[in-house]
Amino acid sequence: MADKCYAAIDIGSNAVRLLIKKVEKNERLVNKRLSKAMMLRVPLRLGFDVFSLQEVSDSKVMKLRRLMKAFRQLMKIYEVTDYRACATSAMRDARNGKDIIRKVLKDTGINIEVISGQEEARMIYNNHIECLEDRTGNYIYVDVGGGSTEINLLTNGELVQSLSYNIGTVRILSGAVKESNWEQMKDDLKRLTSGFEKVNIIGSGGNINKLYRLSEDKDKEQQRLPVHALQTLYDELKPLTPEQRMKQFNLKPDRADVIVPAAEIFLTIASIVKADYVHVPVIGLADGIIDGLYAKSLDK
Repeated sequence: MADKCYAAIDIGSNAVRLLIKKVEKNERLVNKRLSKAMMLRVPLRLGFDVFSLQEVSDSKVMKLRRLMKAFRQLMKIYEVTDYRACATSAMRDARNGKDIIRKVLKDTGINIEVISGQEEARMIYNNHIECLEDRTGNYIYVDVGGGSTEINLLTNGELVQSLSYNIGTVRILSGAVKESNWEQMKDDLKRLTSGFEKVNIIGSGGNINKLYRLSEDKDKEQQRLPVHALQTLYDELKPLTPEQRMKQFNLKPDRADVIVPAAEIFLTIASIVKADYVHVPVIGLADGIIDGLYAKSLDK
């Protein structure tokens, strides 16, 4: 019998991802029951349409439908046992979101779920606590996406609260973030962390992963990016045009513009909670989706 395979489709505001993981038969791999079989990321950038036009344009709807057909074929090739397709901030806001979901279901049989910001936050954080050596500390888990930022407060390994804000990299570049969103996030973070002496950040999302890799002043052993190192990188990137960032930092076009607002969000949060570093375990929503599917299979 072939190894079981699970797939996650993450339809984000900047990119759409397909992650496939298979169950390892090797019983010695106690902490790594799932191994990555393939990951495909396509920068459809749905948020640039939604945050300016309030809907996904016809051309991008067509691209998304074609992409979902390709994902369906890849899942067949990898003999995927179970899958879940989740759409986040851009599809939450799109006026034609329900119509797109109906078309994709008719085209491919793939049922796309539009998940709430708080559900997204909980799903993302699910297994991150296992990445931490210090589970007795206080952490703000932060996932910065194209359309929203999801925040979880973790104390002694327990989830205290999940929050979601319409503050994201594509949304910022589109000029669609209200000042009230920033103020709400700042007020909530001050309130949530007021009783704690020391709070650090667990960072998630493609931008913080890239910032971590770019930094020459990171702690590889602990997978930590000091806040001062993040500030240094931001100061280098901010004055440059996206084209200059592509050339000097070897960034892809769909990363070169969003990486600066992402750094701004992390630095803002770090300043409020007085964090010393960002722990970067390099896991995202797709991993959380698959963890959930695997856990569900164990309960059967």
